[in-house]
Order: sequence, then C-alpha cells, then structure tokens
Amino acid sequence: MIWMMIFMVLPIVALGYVGWHFWLLLPLAGVWKTAVIAIGAACFLLLFLDLGRKLDSMPLSVAQWLYEIGTSSVIVLMYMVMIFLVADIGRLIHIVPRHLVCHSWTGTLILATIIISLFTYGNLHYRHKYRQAVSLTTGKALPRSYRFVMASDLHLGYHNPRKELARWVDMFNAENADAIFIAGDIIDVSLRPLIEEDMAAEFRRLNAPVYACLGNHEYYSGQPEAIKFYQAAGIHLLRDEAVVIDSTIVVVGRDDRANMRRKPLGRLAGSVDKSKYMILLDHQPYNLEQAEREGFDLQLSGHTHHGQVWPASWITEAIYECAWGKHQRGNTHYYVSSGLGIWGGKFRIGTRSEYAVITVGN
Repeated sequence: MIWMMIFMVLPIVALGYVGWHFWLLLPLAGVWKTAVIAIGAACFLLLFLDLGRKLDSMPLSVAQWLYEIGTSSVIVLMYMVMIFLVADIGRLIHIVPRHLVCHSWTGTLILATIIISLFTYGNLHYRHKYRQAVSLTTGKALPRSYRFVMASDLHLGYHNPRKELARWVDMFNAENADAIFIAGDIIDVSLRPLIEEDMAAEFRRLNAPVYACLGNHEYYSGQPEAIKFYQAAGIHLLRDEAVVIDSTIVVVGRDDRANMRRKPLGRLAGSVDKSKYMILLDHQPYNLEQAEREGFDLQLSGHTHHGQVWPASWITEAIYECAWGKHQRGNTHYYVSSGLGIWGGKFRIGTRSEYAVITVGN
C-alpha cells in the first residue's frame, strides 16, 4: 500500500513541478503553454492504459505506439525533473541567470537539445546488445567444457515485437551453445502481441534446448496463459523442479518470488545429486546466501535491469547484494543480468542491454 501511494503521488508531484517550470520557461501565449503542458500530461497518462488492459482491445499498431509513448514519458519526466532541479539550484547560487529560465527561447532551445540528444543516445545504446563472456572453472568432474547462453528480461510484447526477437534468436544461434537459459520475464505485460505475431515460432528456431524459470511479469500477464505460451515455444519451463543435462549438469528452476507458495530452496536442493555441477535459475536475486548454503555452483538471475537508466541504477545497487554482473559467495558464482530487453521506454543511460555467454570447464 505504501509503495502504491508513492507510485501515485510522486508522478503527480513531478508533473506539477515540470508543468510549472514549462509555464515559466516557454515564451508563448498562455493558451499555447497550456496546450504543451496538457499534451505532456496526456502522454504520461497513457501509461495507465495498460494497467486496465485497455491496449488489448485496440489495433496492435495503435497499442504499440501508445505503449511506447506512455512508458517512455516516465523516463523523460524523471530527467525533466532532474534538469529543472539543477536549474533551480543554479539560480539559487547565481550560476544560472533568471532570463534563461523565464520566457526564454534560448532556454527552451537548450532544454530541447539536451533532451533530444540524451534520449537519442539512450535509444541507440539500448539497441546495441552487449555480449558478456563469463569463464568459470570447477573442481567437479566434467567430460568437456560447456557453453551456455544466458539472458533475462526479454519483455516481449507491445514494444519488443517479433522482428526484435528474431534478431536475438540469430545472435543466440551464432553461439552454438549447449543450452540456453532464460532467467524470467520473457513476457512483458500482455500475451496478446506474442500470440498475434506468433512469437513462439521464433523460439522454435533456436538451435539449442531452452530452459527457463518464471519471472514476476509472467504473473502480471497471466501465469496459466504464459505457461501455455512456453509450451508452444518449446521452452523447458522449470517451476520448482530440476533437469539433468548430459548426465553431469543439474539445472534447478525456481518459481518466481511472486508465488508465495514456491518451494524452499533447501527442499529443491535436497532432491538433486550435489556431485554434479549445479545451476540455479531464480529470476529475482534476493537472499543470495541461500544458493551458497545449498551448494550451488552457479546462480543466474535478472529482474533488476540495473535500474535501466541512471540514477535509478543507484537504487538497485542499494537494494540488492548484486544488482548486476558477476559476483561470488564462497564457492558459488552468480551472474545477474541487466536484461536483454527492457520494460517501458527503450532507453539505456548508464546501463546496458546484454546477454551472457558462459563457459564452464575444469
């Protein structure tokens, strides 16, 4: 309830703050200022269309545009708040002259240049997918080295369509991996675009077996329908269960933390052969000490997105023991992915979109 109140109140305060600054800044008549502020507020309010599943009843192309505009506006609003805060502090310490922030074409042009440049960079940076190589050694007996592709947070849906997934499938296939691991949130907020575009067919093009665990967004989109999609896509969904690969590697997939009845990790670990190399798929990287205590060799997680944009990355780093990248506790290795896809606006500022190629050998 507290988080819901914060989620509702803070954007309203931010909209008021930014709107007031636009009223002061724009060298236009009142009616035009009102129109600009109203359009900006309307763009932000589009975000709430999906909360009521209104987008699912619209033509797909229209829904995609509205989703992009609504979710992108959240990030734009955050940066607008930061820019105007800097300007206000600058005025207080007499660095920023008043004429630059009040009825100023020069100030308007400067603001437009900053915003356009920043988000053009953020979008291009998001579209570049980083290949993170991870090399691990183990004392457990393996007949050979294994190569795995790991990704998380694809968030397929209104803003990550089939053509984008096809590009990702081609990247994965180029690795010639022994297996592909997806650590949750394949689906964004609605299954409708995945079904209409038959995205399951793209997954079936993958040249290695795919193992996945559920993420919290699979619960948002409808967990029973999500499971049906996984089956159609040929994905081996692990819900509090284990599978053995090549008789030497055990992969355990946990149900997402959104399921309050998921099995304790100790119970899952107690049912597997710990002499084998043990890999855990767990979407949300909380309580990392559990995997160490149960003797897992490697845990793969996602969920954090590393904040998606700075300075939100600072928040995730404060919340999680490991918000992104490689980590180690005792003999247990961890990799927390910042995500291949993204929720909301397609911007990466201070973070990156990535997939990992993990090599395990003696």
